[in-house]
Amino acid sequence: MKLMRRLLLLVLFYAATAHADVPPIRGLSRSDLLEYHDASGAVKKAATPAEWELRRQEALAGFLSMTGPLPGSDQRCALDLKIEEEGDCGSYVRRLISYQSSLGGRVPAYLCIPKAALSGKPVPAVLCLHPTENNIGFNVVVGLGGKPHRQYAAELAKRGYVTLSPSYPLLAKYQPDLKALGFSSGTMKAIWDNIRGLDLLEMLPFVKKEVGFAAIGHSLGGHNSIFTAVHDTRIKVIVSSCGFDSVLDYYGGNIKGWVQERYILKMGDYLGRPQDVPFDHYELIAALAPRRVFVNAPLRDANFKHDSVDRIAAAARPVFALFGAEKKLSIRHPDSEHDFPDAERFESYAVIQQVLGKP
Repeated sequence: MKLMRRLLLLVLFYAATAHADVPPIRGLSRSDLLEYHDASGAVKKAATPAEWELRRQEALAGFLSMTGPLPGSDQRCALDLKIEEEGDCGSYVRRLISYQSSLGGRVPAYLCIPKAALSGKPVPAVLCLHPTENNIGFNVVVGLGGKPHRQYAAELAKRGYVTLSPSYPLLAKYQPDLKALGFSSGTMKAIWDNIRGLDLLEMLPFVKKEVGFAAIGHSLGGHNSIFTAVHDTRIKVIVSSCGFDSVLDYYGGNIKGWVQERYILKMGDYLGRPQDVPFDHYELIAALAPRRVFVNAPLRDANFKHDSVDRIAAAARPVFALFGAEKKLSIRHPDSEHDFPDAERFESYAVIQQVLGKP
């Protein structure tokens, strides 16, 4: 009864606030995402995916103005895959590898390969992005320590998927020199490392690349999966656990947590005025349409507010509807803290299977 009462209050709150006025973003409504600027700069209402694309491109430009530019195709150097270690995990093999994402920059990662795939049956692949973890880093997603409920790379490998788990820059032992490599934010370095990781998966003979890829992540990995997917449509299904809320709601608008070299230093220009940050998850979630999106937003998450996630989803759904994809955005609210509980985690695996197919 206590949980039911809480859920009822949540529904009533959501109904009362779903269409509440929020500050505009770059002169456009933050909550009415169908608004866009036409070629003359006039504000209009998108009625087709082509018109929405104008808003989408403006939103991505706003994001890149903070993170620095996405490297061009000329930066796609040889991947130079190296296998550092290999371990037998029963139904799959776990390899510690490294690959070159840009000249002079090697990315450590775990590559888990089901033995059936190594025997000649290619299977779909999942990009598994780890949460903030400054001691063991990417080890947590392959089940080598850390908090429970984060071992999604290992669990997906057991289910028959190839999984690639890159390390996030400036966490644990992965300490690239961002400036020397040409990056102005850790966020963009991570996006590029992930995109090159997809390039790597495409060249592996045991990966079924024609179905596309999934991206899954918790916390840091939750927004890292979104940031990567908005720039790479090879990702067909996105799973974000405890990964976002609006910059207006993040710690009551105190965005200083983002102002780190490993994230987005330029957000420091907007301390005290989050409404002026030129990007927000309102647009980024909508920019994933018409792909399949699964969001885990616990009721007691102290980092990202679940009601903010609901407002973002309400704003994004009309964009998904433009593509006939109204049902492709799913939000779950477990009664937990900043966690990825079994029920929601396992449901996300089922969603991945619905999109990419059964291995």
